[in-house]
Amino acid sequence: MSLHPAAHFIAGEWSGAGSGHLVVIDPATEAPIGRVPAGGRDEVYAAVAAAAGALTEWSARPYTERAQILDAFTERLGTERTRIAETITAEVGSPASFSDAVQVGFPLATFGSQSRLLAEVRWEHRVGNSRVLREAAGVVAAITPWNYPLHQIAAKVAPALAVGCTVVLKPSVVAPLNAVILAEAAIAAGLPDGVLNIVFGTGAEVGERLVSHPGVDVVSLTGSTAAGRRVSELAGATVKQVHLELGGKSPNLILDDADLPAAVSNGLLKAFLNAGQTCTALSRMLVPRNRLGEIEEMVVAGVANHRPVDPSTATGPADPVEFADHLRQVPFCLGIGPVVSAAQREQVLGYIEAGTAAGARLLAGGARRPDGFEHGYYVQPTVFSETTPDMAIVREEIFGPVLCLQVYDTVEQAIELANDTPFGLCAAVSSGDEERAMSVARRIRAGQVEINGAPFNPFAPFGGYKQSGYGRELGAWGLEGFLQTKSVQLPVPAAN
Repeated sequence: MSLHPAAHFIAGEWSGAGSGHLVVIDPATEAPIGRVPAGGRDEVYAAVAAAAGALTEWSARPYTERAQILDAFTERLGTERTRIAETITAEVGSPASFSDAVQVGFPLATFGSQSRLLAEVRWEHRVGNSRVLREAAGVVAAITPWNYPLHQIAAKVAPALAVGCTVVLKPSVVAPLNAVILAEAAIAAGLPDGVLNIVFGTGAEVGERLVSHPGVDVVSLTGSTAAGRRVSELAGATVKQVHLELGGKSPNLILDDADLPAAVSNGLLKAFLNAGQTCTALSRMLVPRNRLGEIEEMVVAGVANHRPVDPSTATGPADPVEFADHLRQVPFCLGIGPVVSAAQREQVLGYIEAGTAAGARLLAGGARRPDGFEHGYYVQPTVFSETTPDMAIVREEIFGPVLCLQVYDTVEQAIELANDTPFGLCAAVSSGDEERAMSVARRIRAGQVEINGAPFNPFAPFGGYKQSGYGRELGAWGLEGFLQTKSVQLPVPAAN
């Protein structure tokens, strides 16, 4: 990787390399590709001080000036598109076409939308004798995951900077190298020193210190439910504003009048996308009992179209819209890269073995290494049938290419099964009658429901119910999370 020497990005400079380093591994080759410093207390405190020092001037700028800088930021990121995509493919194992269209395309769309969205904010209005103001919430700690590294950074950093907040970013230790390119783009775009700071390191040494720091006003985390609980606990000591986007175990409800080939093809795609390492993965396919046999046959045939690949060689449309159209082809062939790490592979294989031990019937895949891939953290796309709601593979987020089929007899029972989960991030409904699908979607307790394979919309609100977190990201809703509301009471003129 042609990246800056390992250092943190604090107050506009590369500095404070720290006492140790964290090595980044290519999951397809198992070879080291780079390293970042392991930060700690000193780096966290320096970054928060830099963000706090830059806050007054940055937040006081007219939003039009901030929008211009963010436009330049977006343009600069766009010139680095190929380099970013190659970096994320090497860090995460996402197929090259997917990295280009999604891992880079969506973040560019998010950054590029800020000018329009800022113009739509009602910054000030009158209510009786009060003037109601919207203002930047302050210093933001953004803690991001590895599965969609730059997309999740953009979902936090772009709106926070847009409304006038300053940011300390802690990227994932598994996929941190793309954040180096982000910092380089910030410098080139003329972002003032201290407005964006990046501290690399572990959750315990950097993440927890950021969340606990009294100078941080807002914490925005995307991660596991366990991490969300810990962040909530730590942030509560200083009563911070907290946004959590956590896990999911998303149901894909196929009704008896659905176009089965299209519904099954879409269900497999959404279960295996990014090697199943997607918080919105449709990992539970709910099917009518009287159609189970034919759906199982379609699933077995369809899994053959989802083949393990060398992620660096996978090609496809780079434009996100064209890529989405490409994904809707039936049948669809999707190249699946490795999961992100050896530990992640062991976790996924452990769930596959637990599913078999619990009595689920293995339809496809399994714990054996895919043929032709002696190296890399590859897992076969795997499907279980005859599952029950109490099985770990049905209840827990696996974060790998594992799909569970659940059967139902009535729509009422299907809705109960869909909602029988501690999570509520995403769901899907397929039906030949869109209004029927919509009526079912209204009854599913999830923050996002897709109908008949509809594509992801990066400008719609994104977030979950229940243990999938709280708060919303993306679009205008993403700005709201980083704004405070102030009411200024004005004197009432005396009556004559």
